[in-house]
Amino acid sequence: QVRLVESGGGSVEAGGSLRLSCAASGYTTSRRCMAWFRQAPGKEREWVASITTGGGLSYYVDSVKGRFTTSHGNAKNTPYLQMSSLKPEDTAMYYCAAITAYDCDAAYRWRTTWYDSWGQGTQVTVSS
Repeated sequence: QVRLVESGGGSVEAGGSLRLSCAASGYTTSRRCMAWFRQAPGKEREWVASITTGGGLSYYVDSVKGRFTTSHGNAKNTPYLQMSSLKPEDTAMYYCAAITAYDCDAAYRWRTTWYDSWGQGTQVTVSS
């Protein structure tokens, strides 16, 4: 049984940094696309970034490029989201998601329906 557990959320002032982690367990294959989504109150869940566990290729939504970096540890079952230069508009619940795949296909990686495993979320609040 696949399980994803996020951690690292919190409250910071604008311009600050946070690092989120997603502990993944229960996978029988190492080939996955793992992603970060976020959802602010009253808004739809939004794709933030994806990373392939195979080659470590990463992809980002335009609004976080240059500020956020996703990576994974040596075991490749714990992706991280390093968030810098945080803005109040980054305030949201952040979710980790995963799908068994060889790549984070551009046609699907931004879709919530493509991923079949989700964490419970971790709150990020950025004050101005």
